[in-house]
Amino acid sequence: MKQGIHPDYHTVVFRDTSTGYEFLSGSTRTSEETVEWKDGNTYPLIRVEISSDSHPFYTGRQKFTQADGRVDRFNKKYGFASKTEE
Repeated sequence: MKQGIHPDYHTVVFRDTSTGYEFLSGSTRTSEETVEWKDGNTYPLIRVEISSDSHPFYTGRQKFTQADGRVDRFNKKYGFASKTEE
């Protein structure tokens, strides 16, 4: 690996600003803000808006669009009777 061309990779703490959830990870990002972690060491703090703790896909709050509505609209548009109306 070439020396001097790669960014400094170090341990940082990421904090979800909407839930307060924190996790320790490696990153090339830096910050002037620091926080003391559970192990007693101080790490740079990176604030993020969305993490696995607040993202709708991971929390189960995501709403899935139903294909049924599309089928019903198609049938209604082209004059097909649905099975429930027969």
